[in-house]
Amino acid sequence: MKTIVEDIDTNIYELKSTNTTIKKEIGLTEDIIRSISKEKGEPSWILDIRLKALDFYNKLSNPSWGPDLSELDLTRIATYVKPKVNNKRTWEEVPDEIKNIFDKLGIPEDEKKSLAGVGAQFDSEVVYHNIQEDLTKQGVIYVNFDIAIKEYPELIKEYFTKAVPLNDHKYIALHYALFSGGSFVYIPKCVHVDIPLQSYFRLNEKGAGQFEHTLIVVDEGASLQFIEGCSAPGYNELNLHAGCVELFVKKNAKLCFNTIENWSRNMLNLNTKKCIVEENGTIEWIMGSFGSKISMLYPMALLQGANSSCIFTGISFAGKGQNLDTGLKVIHNNINTKTVVNSKSISKDGGICTFRSNVYVSKRAKKSKLALSCESLMLDSISKSDTIPVNTIETDDVEFSHEASVGKISDKVIFYLMSRGFTEEEAKGLIVRGFAEPIAKNFPVEYAVEMNRLINMELEGTIG
Repeated sequence: MKTIVEDIDTNIYELKSTNTTIKKEIGLTEDIIRSISKEKGEPSWILDIRLKALDFYNKLSNPSWGPDLSELDLTRIATYVKPKVNNKRTWEEVPDEIKNIFDKLGIPEDEKKSLAGVGAQFDSEVVYHNIQEDLTKQGVIYVNFDIAIKEYPELIKEYFTKAVPLNDHKYIALHYALFSGGSFVYIPKCVHVDIPLQSYFRLNEKGAGQFEHTLIVVDEGASLQFIEGCSAPGYNELNLHAGCVELFVKKNAKLCFNTIENWSRNMLNLNTKKCIVEENGTIEWIMGSFGSKISMLYPMALLQGANSSCIFTGISFAGKGQNLDTGLKVIHNNINTKTVVNSKSISKDGGICTFRSNVYVSKRAKKSKLALSCESLMLDSISKSDTIPVNTIETDDVEFSHEASVGKISDKVIFYLMSRGFTEEEAKGLIVRGFAEPIAKNFPVEYAVEMNRLINMELEGTIG
């Protein structure tokens, strides 16, 4: 991955391919779901889950809060798009039309330089998945989720749908009805994966949906850093992303889950992520939300074990026509549990950023500590930023703090920087990158560069 912002072509995310699809299903019916399951050769218990989820989807309503989702018409969405290639273990086997796009996005260049394994999904199917041999010898599993269903059925049955139930909300029910692709990761006891794993999801087809499922289990005393990248080219038709991430962090284990989402401005991003953390375990979320017309994304941590912890670091950037509704849910359900939140948002040209936090501390979660900090920067007078906290605390024996601030770029600071030779746009960019730097430094260096480049593109209005 390139490490100098100016060296990176800002058009790489707009690359499109028109010769990659061999099958497409449009709409949401029982027949389509049966067709998808048959195409994948799934066992009957998976089809049962899909059909049950379809029933939930039809019965559940849209959320009564947050952005308006009424423009979503599933009868016009391609809910399954099969590319011209099945899962490959070597990059050379991937068709040139698909490989060229991923090559320009930096995959598998990253694998060679800084990753222990890479998965690449194109539309509805994973086209490439590989892991370093030494990790396989230690018992690490990192495979396409569709393959995991067939090769590790007992593990999948133990964990699949257990963190995020089928009826959690309308769009997770949609996900379970249509899920396709994604990754399954299992880290055995006391194994420490020192180099990150990465899965990259590319939605290429216009008017399509993507519904990948990521399931990660970090067993007792183990550790992992996982990186998730997402992008799509812009179209004049609505696209939909409704993926799901289920994470399980066992006793004395640690998982750092990094996400950089760079969806196009025609995307509805309705993703769901949840982690269950056991005794002395830690989940660390590091998230960057860019692009998309609407995002509704609220990672959740259930701190089930004593001394477990959640660390959340996130940034979102909303430009013209964007409504990014993001945040965090956390449940403290045992003693000495800890949550630290550092969230930042930037809005410009009428963009809307909303941060929602939903904190629940049960009676048994005595001596818990929570510190939430939310900072918002608005670059003009027509943009909007809100922080909406909901806190339910059922014990007095807890330390809790929540602070939020909203500010605009100071005209005095702009004037000072311009007096030192910067243009007005350069001055604004310098201030915004300084505001974002505490978040960027939490990413691996290559992805910190990626985030800064995306900020530059947002400032220039070149995303989407």
